[in-house]
Amino acid sequence: MTTARLPGDPPGGRRAVAVWGLGVAVYFVAITYRTSLGVAGIDAADRFHINASALSTFSILQLLVYAGMQIPVGLMVDRLGTRKVLMIGIVLFTVGQSGFALSHSYAMALASRALLGWGDAMTFISVLRLGSRWFPARRGPLIGQIAALFGMAGNLISTLVIAQTLKSVGWTPTFAGSAVGGVVIFVLVLLFLKDHPEGYEPAPAAHGCKGFVRQQIAAAWREPGTRLGMWVHFTTQFPAMVFLLLWGMPFLVEAEGLSRATAGELLTLVVLSNMAIGLIYGQVIARHHAARAPLALGTVGATALLWGTVLAWPSPHAPLWLLVVLCAVLGACGPASMIGFDFARPANPPERSGTASGIVNMGGFTASMTTLLAIGVLLDLTDDNFRAAFASVFVLQALGVTQILRLRGRAHRREREHVVASRVEAVHVPA
Repeated sequence: MTTARLPGDPPGGRRAVAVWGLGVAVYFVAITYRTSLGVAGIDAADRFHINASALSTFSILQLLVYAGMQIPVGLMVDRLGTRKVLMIGIVLFTVGQSGFALSHSYAMALASRALLGWGDAMTFISVLRLGSRWFPARRGPLIGQIAALFGMAGNLISTLVIAQTLKSVGWTPTFAGSAVGGVVIFVLVLLFLKDHPEGYEPAPAAHGCKGFVRQQIAAAWREPGTRLGMWVHFTTQFPAMVFLLLWGMPFLVEAEGLSRATAGELLTLVVLSNMAIGLIYGQVIARHHAARAPLALGTVGATALLWGTVLAWPSPHAPLWLLVVLCAVLGACGPASMIGFDFARPANPPERSGTASGIVNMGGFTASMTTLLAIGVLLDLTDDNFRAAFASVFVLQALGVTQILRLRGRAHRREREHVVASRVEAVHVPA
């Protein structure tokens, strides 16, 4: 028997924090696995005897699978619920990380990263859905930023722990040992995670009707807020993603002449900056909804300015202080990308939130995948000229800013219509 949905928002509270925190822990483990290659890029090139293009293929394939799965995963979350999708994802990314640990051939390693990307794709949308079902809507921006903050802490495990264990114990023990986290989190999700508080399940969607998938995607895409959210995510996320996921360590060591220890500290700075700025952005947006677009565009502008300064620096190496500032600014890219979900969330009803989030999340990872490929190809064509290769960042930023400016007015007007309609509906709901 289906429990009738109660009026009003979910209550939040300690139980909500505990259940949602378990979902965030899944995302934390997934991020650790996703970014583990970022500190192992040089080791992977030596282990598999590959060049820059082949090395970039690891991350490109992983992100290709991730981006391609976003809409299917969104539909799965809307249809199956968070718990089932998260459990499937945990199994996939744990098997992928284990396979990567045991890989001795390039082909096996590629297959393992693809499997990891498949499982990783199921985590973040599920965590966003979990937060929206356990907390009041007004907490949405802050809850999303905090989820991203704790997920980014998984990047710290990569830069601080995995980087060190690679040096001390080697490839297989490092990656196999990290896979234990997936087993532990699977058991916890199986035992304790719930999709929503009792009585607050979303209105059932007509899953069995003909053309449900097409209708669900089309309805989400028609909303300007969904498309604006996708382009915000596309434009803001990828500079830091590319830096952390693969090319930051080689750039800092080979192009800027830093030691691996110093380069690792700068990668850690990106993560720490991400976590601090995420809290600030979440608080600002929760209180001032109109700040969303200015924050996103400001982040893009600051990132472009710092990248341009570093790449145009006249001497062979940019000064360390400038690289520190660059990494601190790159930390704002992740929080800015979360603003994309804050445009899509109010534009779509709860029963379509997973699909809309999938469309948004596809944006940044498509841009990251494209840039990873472009940098790898340009490095091979220019005899490892990192400055020329990293200039490809500006092309995608220009494309994204153009689309944001084109859509922001439409999305704002449509969002106001939704607000008015919801207030009218609330007036007519019987007490």
